[in-house]
Amino acid sequence: MTQNKITALLAEDEETLAQIIKESLETRNFKVLHCHNGQEAMDTFYKVKPDVLILDVMMPIKDGYSVALEIRKTNKHIPIIFLTAKSQTQDVIEGFKSGGNDYLKKPFSMEELIVRIHALLNREEIASEDTIFAIGQYNFSRTKQELVFQNTIQKLTNRESELLHCLYQNKNRIIERSIILNLLWGNEDFFTTRSMDVFITKLRKKLDQDGSIEIINIRNQGYKLLCP
Repeated sequence: MTQNKITALLAEDEETLAQIIKESLETRNFKVLHCHNGQEAMDTFYKVKPDVLILDVMMPIKDGYSVALEIRKTNKHIPIIFLTAKSQTQDVIEGFKSGGNDYLKKPFSMEELIVRIHALLNREEIASEDTIFAIGQYNFSRTKQELVFQNTIQKLTNRESELLHCLYQNKNRIIERSIILNLLWGNEDFFTTRSMDVFITKLRKKLDQDGSIEIINIRNQGYKLLCP
């Protein structure tokens, strides 16, 4: 999945938003199938078997929750992300009860959507195989939580491993600080922000054997992992 295009089925009846999402994902090595209503999404799903579903909650004919419930009868594993303007706790609970894996409230940043998609897809991959990521001269195993440089192995904590993987998925691009905090810590308060800064410092030290690698802080925006 890391080599081939990721096939995303996008069900969104708001045409302008759908085009923005479609075009943004297609620039990041996705193949996007856009459906305009829930029934069309159901029909397309059974024909194509995509890698991930991105479902708007409020759609004509069938809403996103109904689509998810139907799909979960035959497929328990495909990642499902809901997009919605609803923000009540009960709506979020209903989304997860219907089989959703994640929930993005409108408006959202494309970076956040892309990070969450990759997080869900890699969660599926990691159960079946250990993918080794080349970060400059380092080899990174997310499963074993190890960084290997030549013959030297450095063990990573779970938080270090998840943070490095998040940065790697967006290498050579800025990833917003708030996205990392909400994805890995669940909030973006003062204490989690300071905690993330500490982990960034630790990762910099563990990657300092290769001068071509750098984790830079983009003021008031986020971080960028620079690597070949």
